[in-house]
Amino acid sequence: MLRLRACGGTAPASVPALVRARLARRASSAAHAAATVAAASSASSALEELAAERKGLAKVVLKKGKTQIFRDGSPMVYSGAVDRIIGRPPPKSGDVVLVADGTEKPIGWGLYNSVSMFCVRLMQLEEEARRDPTCALNMETLLEARISSAVDLRRSLGLPSANTNAYRLINSEGDRLSGLIVDIFADVAVIASSAAWVEKYREQIQFLVSKVNGINHIKWRPSADILKEEGLDISEQKEPASSCSTVKVMENGIVYLVSLDGQKTGFYADQRESRHFISLLSKDQRVLDICCYTGGFALHAASGGADNVIGIDSSGSALDLANENIILNELNPGRISFVKGDANAFMKGAISKNELWDLVILDPPKLAPRKKVLQSASGMYRNLNSLAMQVVKPGGLLMTCSCSGAMTQSGTFLKTIQGAASMAGRKVTVLRQAGAACDHPIDPAYPEGQYLSNYLLRVA
Repeated sequence: MLRLRACGGTAPASVPALVRARLARRASSAAHAAATVAAASSASSALEELAAERKGLAKVVLKKGKTQIFRDGSPMVYSGAVDRIIGRPPPKSGDVVLVADGTEKPIGWGLYNSVSMFCVRLMQLEEEARRDPTCALNMETLLEARISSAVDLRRSLGLPSANTNAYRLINSEGDRLSGLIVDIFADVAVIASSAAWVEKYREQIQFLVSKVNGINHIKWRPSADILKEEGLDISEQKEPASSCSTVKVMENGIVYLVSLDGQKTGFYADQRESRHFISLLSKDQRVLDICCYTGGFALHAASGGADNVIGIDSSGSALDLANENIILNELNPGRISFVKGDANAFMKGAISKNELWDLVILDPPKLAPRKKVLQSASGMYRNLNSLAMQVVKPGGLLMTCSCSGAMTQSGTFLKTIQGAASMAGRKVTVLRQAGAACDHPIDPAYPEGQYLSNYLLRVA
């Protein structure tokens, strides 16, 4: 009969080699399990130890079964996932809170909102806080680290460069600062705020962004409608007058005037890579840019050697800038022009006159801002695309886009395009599929951040 030592000991020399090997493996497994338990115990106490030094820190406890999605990285804790809130007095919007599982052990920390459907925007998980406690429960330090990281990422992507100084520096969840967007236009940083916590830390954010190399001016653009849903009414709030209303930028060597009071942040840097692609396809082509705004695709087509380019948009102020952009780039006004008008009416008129183009770009504004209007928006997208296909010459190209997150995330845009082709009596083939440019990173744990769809089609 063999006598073995207690767990963790070694076997006597008389024990056969095979048995000794098995015992060694068991001992190793036991040691690994013990280490895992110890690590888990250590991890579970990291934020608690730091929180003990801060009085009045509330704890948001999640419902049973709702924890894993946040452990996996989803940054948005919906109010429906919350079981209870521990803390007296209760936390206020913008306060730092712990987020805990059903046993009240912290899994991370974030910023609380008492009104929004997003009860907490998670900023750091427990494991991260254990690895780097310098940012744990400290929003000022975290902001500095995240903005610095965003700057480094853009530099690694070659932004800014000698021929491009318009790009996105902070892309909300993609840069782990949910609710904050920062676009850089030459020496101007346009900061778009859509979360209560962003407004709370406005001064710190502006200071950190102003330290970015080359930035001389800050433009703060709060999203009033979204902030109202966050519990902030800024309708009476007056933003300080800006020293400049327009700024001259460069993208892929093409110069643009950007209105700092224009749509969104003033310029759609997300289509930069697709605009460059259009310039490669345009030589000797007749090009139509529908919903052209300030001429982004049209100007790239003209600079790429297009024989003739027409841009159509309903905004007179946008077209004023588009026409100035023709002059800035020293383009031949006989080969590029802009027309004010309704996209549907323009295309119907072109169809009636049997006008056809070699290359058509269709980039309409957001038609489905919310899921509840997706069905009606799908009909609008289908009708627009059907008309666009009918003004493409057989064998020509159509680049069609949707910037509606609800449409992109539904996965039905391509099906809508196919429905449009059926309506138009045309056959389409997908040549290229793209989204936003690389300076618009997306967190895979938050696919809701993906909003732009761009398809290049051959239309037969």
